[in-house]
Amino acid sequence: MSIAGKDIFDVDLLTPEEIKQIFEMAKEFKEVLKRPIKKVPALRGKTVCTLFFEPSTRTRMSFEVAAKRLNADVVNFSASTSSLKKGESFKDTVKTLDAMGVDLYVIRHSEPGSPMMLKRYTDAVVINAGDGIRAHPTQAILDGYTMWERFGTLKGLNVTIVGDILHSRVARSNAKLLKMMGANVTFCGPKTMIPLGAENYGVRISHDVRKAVKDADVVMGLRMQLERQSGGFFSSLDEYNEFYGITPEIMRFASIGAIFMHPGPINRGVEVITEVADSKISQVEDQVTNGVAVRMAILYLTLGGENYDNT
Repeated sequence: MSIAGKDIFDVDLLTPEEIKQIFEMAKEFKEVLKRPIKKVPALRGKTVCTLFFEPSTRTRMSFEVAAKRLNADVVNFSASTSSLKKGESFKDTVKTLDAMGVDLYVIRHSEPGSPMMLKRYTDAVVINAGDGIRAHPTQAILDGYTMWERFGTLKGLNVTIVGDILHSRVARSNAKLLKMMGANVTFCGPKTMIPLGAENYGVRISHDVRKAVKDADVVMGLRMQLERQSGGFFSSLDEYNEFYGITPEIMRFASIGAIFMHPGPINRGVEVITEVADSKISQVEDQVTNGVAVRMAILYLTLGGENYDNT
C-alpha cells in the first residue's frame, strides 16, 4: 500500500487503509517535532510550491513548516504579486513553475475544482488546500487524526459539527472522512445554513444545538464565513450566538470526556465563547500542532520520501 505520486483532491480519493497509514506516519512525525532539532532529511532535493489564491495563515504556514521540517525546498507563490496580474495565463504560470523543478503543488483557490484544473498542466503531485466550498482534505485528515489520537479509533464516535455548514468545505470533507472511518456525524445549524442534499453525506441533520450535541464525543464549531455570504442567513451575529454558540452549558449535553474542536480562525463570541475555546476540553491548539505532523506525513508519503532514522 502506497500513496506515492497520488494527488489529494479530497478525502474520498483515499481508502480507509491509506488514511490510517497517514495517521500512523503523522504519529511518528509528531515525535520528531518534539526533538530539539525538529528536522529530518526525508525530502532533501524535493521542491514544494504553495499556490495560494485565497488568504490563509494556518494552512499555508503549516504546509511550509511541514516541508521545511522534511528538508524540502519551498517556493511560495502569491497571486497578488505574480505575473498573473500582468495577464499571464494560469497555464503559463504553472509551466514556468514546472520548469523550475517543482515536485508538488499545494493549492488554495476560491473556485471549486481548481486543483483538478492545475493537474491538467503538470505531472507534479497536487494537494488541495481548499477549493471554494467544495473540499479541504488535509484539514479533515488532521481533524480525524486529532480524534484518533484522543480516542484511539474513529469507529463509533459521535461527532457533531455546528455552524455554517452551507459554506464550509471543512464540514464536507470531515463528513466524508468520518463516515468512511465508521463515525456517526451530525450537522447542526440554522435551516438557512444547511445545504440542500446534506443527507447524501450520510449525516444526521438537526437545527436544535442541544439535541445535536447530546451524547456527542466531539463537538466541532465552524467559523461563520461572512466573506462567502451575501446576507439573509440569520438576523445578527448576537442572535446566532444565542441559538448556536457553543458554551459550557451546551457542552454539558455532550458525553463525559467529550472534546471541543474548531478548524480556526475562531470568531469568539459568535460560534464559541472563550470559556470553551480556552478550556481543558478544547483541542484547538492540538489541531494546529497535529496539522504540521499530518501535512509532513502527506508530503512524505505522496513524494515517496526516503527512509529516515526516527530514533
